[in-house]
Amino acid sequence: MNRLGKKANETLIEMALSADGEECNGPETISTAGSEIPSSSEIDKRHQSKDSIFFRDGVRRIDFVLSYVDDLNKEWEKKLERRKEFESNLQKAGLELETEDKKESEDGKIFFVKIHAPWEVLITYAEVLNIKVPIRENDIPPMVENPLDCVLFPLRLPEKVMHPEPDYFTAPFSKDKQELYLINDESTFFSPSMRNRIVNYILTRCPYGTEEGKKKFGIKRLLNNGTYTAAYPLHDCQYWKKASDPNCDSERYTLYMEWARFLRFYKEQPLVLIRKYYGEKIGIYFAWLGFYTEMLFLAAVVGLICFLYGLFTMDENMSSKEICDPAIGGEIIMCPLCDRDCEYWRLNTTCESSQYSHLFDNVATLFFAIFMGIWVTLFLEFWKRRQARLKYEWDLVDFEEEQQQLQLRPEYEAKCTQKKKNPVTQEMEPYLPLTSQAVRFCISGATVLFWVSLIIASMIAVIVYRLAVYAASASLMENTQTLQPISGVLTPQLATSVTASCLNFVIIMILNFFYERIAIWITDMEIPRTHMEYENRLTMKMFLFQFVNYYSSCFYVAFFKGKFVGYPGAYTYMFNRWRNEECDPAGCLIELTTQLTIVMAGKQIWGNIQEAIVPWICNWWGRRKARNNPENLYSRWEQDHDLQTFGALGLFYEYLEMVIQFGFITLFVASFPLAPLLALMNNILEIRVDSWKLTTQYRRPVAAKAHSIGVWQEILNGMAILSVVTNAFIVAFTSDMIPRLVYYYAYSENEDSPMSGYINNSLSVFLISDFPERNEPKENPENFVICRYRDYRYPPDHEKKYLHTMQFWHILAAKLAFIIIMEHVVFIVKFFVAWMIPDVPADVKAKIKREKYLTQKILHEYELEKLKERLCQGDTRATEKEFIATEGRMELSRAM
Repeated sequence: MNRLGKKANETLIEMALSADGEECNGPETISTAGSEIPSSSEIDKRHQSKDSIFFRDGVRRIDFVLSYVDDLNKEWEKKLERRKEFESNLQKAGLELETEDKKESEDGKIFFVKIHAPWEVLITYAEVLNIKVPIRENDIPPMVENPLDCVLFPLRLPEKVMHPEPDYFTAPFSKDKQELYLINDESTFFSPSMRNRIVNYILTRCPYGTEEGKKKFGIKRLLNNGTYTAAYPLHDCQYWKKASDPNCDSERYTLYMEWARFLRFYKEQPLVLIRKYYGEKIGIYFAWLGFYTEMLFLAAVVGLICFLYGLFTMDENMSSKEICDPAIGGEIIMCPLCDRDCEYWRLNTTCESSQYSHLFDNVATLFFAIFMGIWVTLFLEFWKRRQARLKYEWDLVDFEEEQQQLQLRPEYEAKCTQKKKNPVTQEMEPYLPLTSQAVRFCISGATVLFWVSLIIASMIAVIVYRLAVYAASASLMENTQTLQPISGVLTPQLATSVTASCLNFVIIMILNFFYERIAIWITDMEIPRTHMEYENRLTMKMFLFQFVNYYSSCFYVAFFKGKFVGYPGAYTYMFNRWRNEECDPAGCLIELTTQLTIVMAGKQIWGNIQEAIVPWICNWWGRRKARNNPENLYSRWEQDHDLQTFGALGLFYEYLEMVIQFGFITLFVASFPLAPLLALMNNILEIRVDSWKLTTQYRRPVAAKAHSIGVWQEILNGMAILSVVTNAFIVAFTSDMIPRLVYYYAYSENEDSPMSGYINNSLSVFLISDFPERNEPKENPENFVICRYRDYRYPPDHEKKYLHTMQFWHILAAKLAFIIIMEHVVFIVKFFVAWMIPDVPADVKAKIKREKYLTQKILHEYELEKLKERLCQGDTRATEKEFIATEGRMELSRAM
């Protein structure tokens, strides 16, 4: 890690400007005069195709583009000076530049600086970045054909799309061993994604002067201070048609036609082409999203079966039958839902809601909760295997994060003026003093705590809204004749739950908007040392906030609502004013389902609007003038300039969205078996929306390497474990299953129909004359003497008046026992499955060993041949002992 970081710094920053401020020529200063560039007289002055991705000479490829507006404001001279210094240092680093005057641009205002990396620069930084390149075509036999391939043939893409290039053995590039690599053509040896990655590496570390006594460098700073307006690599063609230049691969067009169109939703993804065009980091995201979607299919099918079971057994549900029966539910008088203004009501008014509750609250709920606990383990374990296969296929087996992620961030190097000796490299490196770190962490922690507290306060406000609206809607529905026809379907509980869920969703979106910006600001303020550290800190802050923001209302409904109500005459109040709301007589599960559906579906709809419609509108607005111009006047760099910027955090938000969805379908899935089906339909759309916007609406992102989904893997593992606990508690405390089972086995008196009488058994009796004045309804027109409420308490004529009965304690013990048993069973199965499934497939392990052996053999044979040549030429430094040692190393490698 430190070796690479130091080498990178020496390559551009330390060597471009020496400590005393004198300029030098960089690592391998490539003079543009010595390169094979046509002189101005040789360059064809005829009109060049504006859609070209080459310099005016038609030979040198445009690897990056910078744009700026030469506005004459007070910063004009300073920006001009920065640009001159920056571009001069880029040329000293070996890059070649070509500027398009603003007169050539469509709006006559923007300058474009085109950047080309010649061969010498590419090979220099390919070694610095440890880029792997082909050394020999892969001779390992392909995998045995899958017998299901014939069945899955309609889902397959053409072979030329799935595997656009042969498979090679690869090795890290070395300038001293160029003849070892399969270099057929220097202009195409490094793919465009490799080229833009190398140029971006140079741009982020190139100095542009000294200001306020500090050295300034990096394109990011120049973009932030307005010196440049944009920096981006080019797409290779228009997405709707192939490039006219035969030297262009038109990979963007292929991706659009075979991947980014919704009509191809049933097709597999061309992951190799995605990786080749966008880089491994984006490729691994789409591989994970595709695998997640495939695994959701199984969960969706099982969830749908559980839902259909509830649907088909709805008429057999004895509890809803008794509630709907006029002779039973119609004769049970329930205590008022609110103080003073609410009247007594009959239990059969909740007939429809009790029937709908059975859709989600039945025996299949328990089965599905256990199934999802095992499914999530299978998903995570099989993804590890899939990830290991991709690491091998994409040459990431030996890729280590320090090659890219653990390098010092340019922002860290710029802001940390103090230096200390690294104990490993014995080199002076910038560092942030401990006192400064402590202060920054305190400010960061206080800010995060404040915003989390704000979420909790907003949730309490929604709860207060629920309590106030619950009382008002109960009074309104009972006293308004026009609402009587729908009172069976739209109960006060349901009306409150729906409106509160919608309000909660709006608050979630508003808080998200502000906190995203706050999280980035406080993470920047902390000045993380490395790229990995920056991403991990931002990820944890954003996930913590999103977790509390999205799930707090669901946790309230699942574990708090209806649990601390009290009983008539001794109700529990929030802030001594609002009476805590009760669950429906059929249970709170239907309200949790409502909450989950509204928040989950609303988030998915809003996310797709933000991801697809908003960028399309912005691009349409930006292109409305250029669309009227002839195509040959609208250049490739201008077309890409008018697109949206994907940004360094673009992929971060995609992962965050999917991980939050993963939480919905695992943490609360016992309440809503259709959640995986909703997620599946959303993800099928999500893959095509993400691919469409990336291919058509965004500038081409800079390629980056990644061998895994990073810290998201640990977050998913944590949520998988938490989901077992939450689902066990939902089944035990939110569902009505345990009380029904206790009644079935211990308290039922009817052998022919064990569940008959359950509703009457689950409702306690309250003497109306015991109502205190605060709770007693204003009117009792039918002179009821008693009313019923949902609890297990002794009747008023018992010596233990209104205390909990033994049945209450039996049910509580059964709930706790169920939680312990379910958690242990699911965890044992989870860990057994995880132990049984190896993280790396056996065939991949064998291929990795085979490739390492063959690669080492090729390198050793190369060194041996070089040594023979030196001996033949009489090189005295090439001794016979060195020759014998090299041969011995080859024999040892074979033995290993």
